[in-house]
Amino acid sequence: MGFLPGLRSRIPQALQPVNQQSLDGGFGCSVDLDVCVDAVQTAPCPEQPVAADLPQAPSDSGFARFGFSDALLKALEAVGYAQPSPIQSAAIPELLLGRDLVGQAQTGTGKTAAFALPMLAALDPELRKPQVLVLAPTRELAMQVAEAFNSYSVHLDGVRTLAIYGGADFRDQIHHLRRGVQIVVGTPGRVMDHMRQGTLDLSGLRALVLDEADEMLRMGFIDDVEWVLEQLPAQRQVVLFSATMPTEIRRISQKYLNNPAEITIKTKAADSGRIRQRYLTVNGPQKLAALERVLEAERAEATIIFARTKAITLTVAESLEQHGYDVAVLNGDVPQAQRERTIERLKSGKVDVLVATDVAARGLDVERISLVINYDIPFDSEAYVHRIGRTGRAGRSGEAILFLTPRERRFLSGLERAVGRPIEAMEVPSNATINQNRLDRLRSRLTAAVQGSSCSEQDRALLSEIVQRVAQEVGCSGEALALAALELSLSGQPLLLQGDDVSFATPRQNGSFERERPGQGQFGGGGRQARGERPARGPETNMERFRIELGWRDRIKPGNIVGAIAGETGLNGKAIGRIQIFDTHSVVDLPKGMPADVFDGLRQLRVLNKPLQISRLQG
Repeated sequence: MGFLPGLRSRIPQALQPVNQQSLDGGFGCSVDLDVCVDAVQTAPCPEQPVAADLPQAPSDSGFARFGFSDALLKALEAVGYAQPSPIQSAAIPELLLGRDLVGQAQTGTGKTAAFALPMLAALDPELRKPQVLVLAPTRELAMQVAEAFNSYSVHLDGVRTLAIYGGADFRDQIHHLRRGVQIVVGTPGRVMDHMRQGTLDLSGLRALVLDEADEMLRMGFIDDVEWVLEQLPAQRQVVLFSATMPTEIRRISQKYLNNPAEITIKTKAADSGRIRQRYLTVNGPQKLAALERVLEAERAEATIIFARTKAITLTVAESLEQHGYDVAVLNGDVPQAQRERTIERLKSGKVDVLVATDVAARGLDVERISLVINYDIPFDSEAYVHRIGRTGRAGRSGEAILFLTPRERRFLSGLERAVGRPIEAMEVPSNATINQNRLDRLRSRLTAAVQGSSCSEQDRALLSEIVQRVAQEVGCSGEALALAALELSLSGQPLLLQGDDVSFATPRQNGSFERERPGQGQFGGGGRQARGERPARGPETNMERFRIELGWRDRIKPGNIVGAIAGETGLNGKAIGRIQIFDTHSVVDLPKGMPADVFDGLRQLRVLNKPLQISRLQG
């Protein structure tokens, strides 16, 4: 029943399923965020006894010991893969044997290669039908996985990979499917659309991979995943990867996987000892002003600011540019060539502040970054760990500051559990703090200029001539000239902030400060609204409110709405705001700045076989 039933004889003995002891001590791990591997656990294969004293493979054998073809090994060398990570060492032999597999591992541990490489090794290039299907929760992950398959298969003649997801041209996807592809990577909703229309033929499918299964559960896709599983051929290999194993994911693995190997990569969060982590609470409309004050008060060599959406990155960058910062933007709209130029400018010191989304900044490694600001909270603890890991690189110390609105305070404890330490509270910097930092910064710049000039000898001679001439003409001292030069450097702006400190807490009319109502969740607590009730309040800052012509009478649930919108727009499910469901319609808050083509895609979307009919609510 396996993906490659006859491959067992080709696999060296060292690759047979191994025990806990042999994997714990046998392989090193060098992954993003300085992930430290505690242990690798793998269930023994019932078809073959576990060797008690399994010899360790030579450390320099790399991926060649898996029996991969020269074409695969050449591609791995090109992308810089020398030694397999623990998840790859544990999973690849099991998958080459054709076993179903359940793997628990965080993003960044190399799990994409762990399933992609054995799938490619077993592929039949002559068969121009989908042989591997990978389901991913978001379009970004689908594109990322498809790119990985393309990188690994670059020297495999006739192997084609296609990413299919909502928001892309359906007809173009049909065209590529008809030309023939062996690997399909897609979001559940778009995969279902193609299956129902008969444009995705899975009769020859050999393997299905569920990537980030817990994320698909959280985004409301789990019913779609089960529907896809039920349509697959009886003889197929199923691989499930998940960062966590909630009950529903465990149920699916027990129902649809056949005696799977189970592999767990236990990880510690990034070594956060070198990173000082703080948070401040500020209301949405005041975030930009608070950000400017934080940048003024923190003495950072380079800063990266994480925002939730492309539109917010542009808004933040424009505001900072107006205040004199050298800013660059990285989001999903930035072409790869420009992205590389931006990172080089950041490394060289030509840019000191980078505003980015999670997707664009994944894997970013710049030693100069000494401060990370989470302008928008990542509702996923893994994303938070990834973000703060952009600082404190190469043994250096770093700072991380998290912006929270009052309603977001409830997510703080989850982030603290993820990093294994408390996150300190801080206040928005006061005028006194900012003024002192301005004076210290000016003093440091003057000292550096005196000790090591960056001017050429010719320029220094010309400047010296100007100073002497002005001193003779106006009869002033050198100190007076120095003061005049400093005043010129201020460009007419005051050196210090004047007046009282700005208040960053917005009291209610009764004098009490705004607090989160107990039990109120991301989707309004998940409770059914009273019949005829109108939305209680307007959307938060940076959010827009939309109306959907589906309600309780249509048996729609928040998970259906989240899954459909996330699949079409590529939004993380947690970036979707408050959802209120009424008898005949629903309202949902989405981030501002939605591109017109994405909105047009939403207008054509169907949920529960009914049109979404989404429209903007004015006012």
